[in-house]
Amino acid sequence: MSFSSLGLSDALMRAVSETGYTTPTPIQQQAIPAVLNGGDLLAGAQTGTGKTAGFTLPLLQRLSTDAVGAKLTSNNSPRAIRALILTPTRELAAQVEESVRIYGKYTKLNSAVIFGGVGINPQIKQLKHGVDILVATPGRLLDHMDQRTVDLSKVEILVLDEADRMLDMGFIRDIRKVLAGLPPKRQNLLFSATFSDDIKALADGLLNKPATIEVARRNSTVEIIAQKIHPVDRDKKHPMLAHLIKTHQWSQVLVFTRTKHGANKLVEQLEKDGIGAMAIHGNKSQSARTKALSEFKDNKLQVLVATDIAARGIDIDQLPHVVNYDLPNVPEDYVHRIGRTGRAGATGEAVSLVCVDEHDMLKDIEKLIKQTLPREVIPGFEPDPTARAQPIQLRSGGPGHRNGGGGGNRNSGAPRKPGGGNGNGGGNKPRSASGNGGGARSGGGGGGNAPRAAAQHRSGGRGR
Repeated sequence: MSFSSLGLSDALMRAVSETGYTTPTPIQQQAIPAVLNGGDLLAGAQTGTGKTAGFTLPLLQRLSTDAVGAKLTSNNSPRAIRALILTPTRELAAQVEESVRIYGKYTKLNSAVIFGGVGINPQIKQLKHGVDILVATPGRLLDHMDQRTVDLSKVEILVLDEADRMLDMGFIRDIRKVLAGLPPKRQNLLFSATFSDDIKALADGLLNKPATIEVARRNSTVEIIAQKIHPVDRDKKHPMLAHLIKTHQWSQVLVFTRTKHGANKLVEQLEKDGIGAMAIHGNKSQSARTKALSEFKDNKLQVLVATDIAARGIDIDQLPHVVNYDLPNVPEDYVHRIGRTGRAGATGEAVSLVCVDEHDMLKDIEKLIKQTLPREVIPGFEPDPTARAQPIQLRSGGPGHRNGGGGGNRNSGAPRKPGGGNGNGGGNKPRSASGNGGGARSGGGGGGNAPRAAAQHRSGGRGR
């Protein structure tokens, strides 16, 4: 099947051809006709499957060919926000809006992206000029709604991208507030890597007789990714990683740590070994994160060290190596992590450095993916067979946050389970302020995750 068979306009086909893509991915083959049909959609697709183009292309087509849209996008008429795309993180929001601009370059539609960690005033100015398609993170969008600097009354299409991650980050309350500001008659598109009970509950309340598509087995890992476990003592992980990078001459490696502090410490250690590395996490400024991502994508940076939520939205073609320096305590995060390699038909390798403390985590991961991962002991790094497990430090900040504090708790609740939320710290400011930094929308640093049904917090300000 080719893109030309999907019924896209000449303007969109021209933009697609300029990107070099000729054959749609499975999610695009199914999602594009479903969205063009005008109905609601529930789509199961992991990152790296081409889902962004799966909703941006038909969204652009519907808005640019609609009779009402033609009037709204004429030079003499004010623009109203007609499509709203919500994403869990800043990086993903920026990436999605870039896709909208690339694919929509030959239409008359324009777009904007708003997220926290940067000043709000330039965003207010841009919104005043009029925007057709708005990409936003929930926290910053609510700031604009509170200040009445955004008008969502004309939204025709709503997209919730990576809805599972938004729920994991405690955004359900914010999403409901955003939904309350939208017109009841609209097209709703929900994309999620997994179909958990929480996602199904959200879909039941949001979608009207949706088409349902799922392009990967539930919670499956990509078969073309070579996965292996290197058993190692906890204090030998850093020298083992440096050994692997140098021995195999890895030129582009994405490394996951459990905490922000761990990410910073590892970068310092790798730099002493002569290995270029930078970290991205919630305590880094937006400019620092953008710089690190850009250099990594351009192959100017050898190692990018990331926490789970900060890495959301990293989309790099043919990323060869992902390393789990620390195993995630949420098994589904393992699937998200390794899914960043082995994309677009390329092969990839996912390596996990596992110490005795993480054996239970490894069991949970193998149970989820329904396979036993091969173990390979590296000579010189044989683990001590008498070593005993120690409790894992699941956070580097306030209580209840797996990945650190500095988070924004409106009303702290009991953690869902030990280790609590998916928080990732940083970036939150009081409503009256904007920019980078600690603080929360209404006090409190890094509290625990309330149960999902009544989640009260914004996890670590990542949506700001």
